[in-house]
Amino acid sequence: MEKKDIRKMVKERRRDLPEDALMENSRKICEMVMELEEFRDAAEIFVYMDCKGEVSTRPLIEAAWRLGKKVAAPKVEGEDMSYYYISSYADVEDGYFHVPEPRPEHLACGGASEHALLIVPGVGFDANRNRCGYGKGFYDRYLAAHPLHPTVALAFEFQIVDEVPVRPEDIRPRKVVTEARML
Repeated sequence: MEKKDIRKMVKERRRDLPEDALMENSRKICEMVMELEEFRDAAEIFVYMDCKGEVSTRPLIEAAWRLGKKVAAPKVEGEDMSYYYISSYADVEDGYFHVPEPRPEHLACGGASEHALLIVPGVGFDANRNRCGYGKGFYDRYLAAHPLHPTVALAFEFQIVDEVPVRPEDIRPRKVVTEARML
């Protein structure tokens, strides 16, 4: 399959997933992530703001806030992406392609945050953790410039495919967590 075929297939599967199943499986995935040493030891969590049927990051965000961890979300800036600290959902607004993003007045994360746990979204993954994103390359460019982040991708089991085509600039997450397993 080509990446465009993976994107089409997963979009259809997401559309067919009932809301209660999405939330229940998201909860299971987030609970697995919260058990990881990378989450427990992290003082900061860089997390995507879910939309359009993605694995919900709300349980991770809320747990991080309860535990006193700093939380940051990405904001698209031209061809790149930067992370900004948020302390509530009121700190985000409709952004690039209608993805929630931090409001511009929030504090940008600097180089001191290079060891923050980075939660990666994706459309499809294979057993080797190769990732098919949305096609704009924001995460690959960010991770190429900030390689020290431990990375964990969140995916529903139906997002795991036999093989994701790989390009030289593609960066694999260190772990992929679904409601059924960890790769």
